[in-house]
Amino acid sequence: MRRADVEDVPALQAFWAVAGENASRPGDDAALVENLLRRDADAILVAEVDGEIVGTVIAGWDGWRAHLYRLAVDPDSRGQGIGRLLMRAAEARLRSLGAIRFDAMVLSGNTLGERAWAAMGYELQEDWRRWVRFA
Repeated sequence: MRRADVEDVPALQAFWAVAGENASRPGDDAALVENLLRRDADAILVAEVDGEIVGTVIAGWDGWRAHLYRLAVDPDSRGQGIGRLLMRAAEARLRSLGAIRFDAMVLSGNTLGERAWAAMGYELQEDWRRWVRFA
C-alpha cells in the first residue's frame, strides 16, 4: 500500500472506470484529481499487486470533517481483505489529523458497497440526504 501521486492519475481514472461506482455522476476529471493530490498529497491511498492498482480509497480531511470516497477494489481481487486494509490505513490517517467521525458516500442501490461498509462497522444515517449542484 502507498499514497498516490500525480503520475498515477491516468491509472487511477482507468481503475475507477472499472472498479468504482460510477452511475449518475460525471467521470473523474484528471485536473481535479491532480488538484486534490497537490492540496493533500496523502489523500489517496492505493493498494497494488505486482505494480497494478487493485484498490483505492480517498481519505479527505477538511479540518473539521473526515470524508471517505472512491473505496474501490478490483472486481477480480474482492474478498481478499484489500478494502479493509485500505480503510484501516485511511482511518488511521484521518485519526492522526484529529478526526473523530468518518463518513462515506455510497450511491443508493449499491448493495455491494452497502454490505462492505456495514461489514466495516459503518451505519446508514437515514435522516440525512445529500444535496448536489454542479458548477
